[in-house]
Amino acid sequence: MASITLEELHAYHAIDRSIFSRLVINLRRDLAESMLVMAMWFWLEETGYPNIIAKLMNVSDPVLEALAGEAVTCLNCLGSTNLTIPHNGTLPLTARIMEKDISLLMFHQNRFSTINGIKNFMTTVCSRIFTDILQLVTGNTSHVTPNQPIIIPGFPHSLFGSVTIVPRAMDHDFPIGGLWGWHPSNNVTEDDRTLFLTFSRGFPVLEEEIRELFTKMRGVCVDSVHMQDNVPRGEQPLFAKMVLRSVSNVDQILNGRRIAKFRINGKHIWARKYERRE
Repeated sequence: MASITLEELHAYHAIDRSIFSRLVINLRRDLAESMLVMAMWFWLEETGYPNIIAKLMNVSDPVLEALAGEAVTCLNCLGSTNLTIPHNGTLPLTARIMEKDISLLMFHQNRFSTINGIKNFMTTVCSRIFTDILQLVTGNTSHVTPNQPIIIPGFPHSLFGSVTIVPRAMDHDFPIGGLWGWHPSNNVTEDDRTLFLTFSRGFPVLEEEIRELFTKMRGVCVDSVHMQDNVPRGEQPLFAKMVLRSVSNVDQILNGRRIAKFRINGKHIWARKYERRE
């Protein structure tokens, strides 16, 4: 498999590393938050806002500070389950830089796709290209054990989870396919694309009705349906897990709502994002 060294990787991401350095060195912004901001900008570049980071190269530090602040507002929006979006909840400075509209509503309606995208970029890019900068800022340059993760305050994050930052030699090889072959389906667990469905007692819902309802709504989007098991004889399933083809299907069905209500054959189905309970 083709590979790339860390030195070559640094050269390829020189602009990204420059912006990150300004955030955490010039502006002294929080390390974990700044990594999430960069991951969010990477995600935006993949979803219709090209070269957003390159466009930041010529802005002043105060403007970069304000742009990072707008990005943090978006991150906070993703973490809120009861968000009230103000009228015209736009991101004026980011929109001006990109010459394209962008709003908190866009993030809220694509919440789970965006969270997953940010997690992916944290794992596949940020964790590798910013390591030496993180070591410099945390003062860990002289006593780091080779190939042992360094601790970044703020991780694990309540929404975005953990990220492993391992110092590597400049001639360390990374497989190109795993690093640059990023795709929205990479690193997606089944839980990430699962909805939890509940039904009304006395109105039994069949698996076939669930598939029919959501296929009519979103096309071929249902991967599998797992109805409540161990149901006592004579009683009906009251809930099910529905695994979808992609995380974007989750956002399309919920459309920014915490709980969405649907109806088929006179029966109600409530859907919300599935969360595993240990």
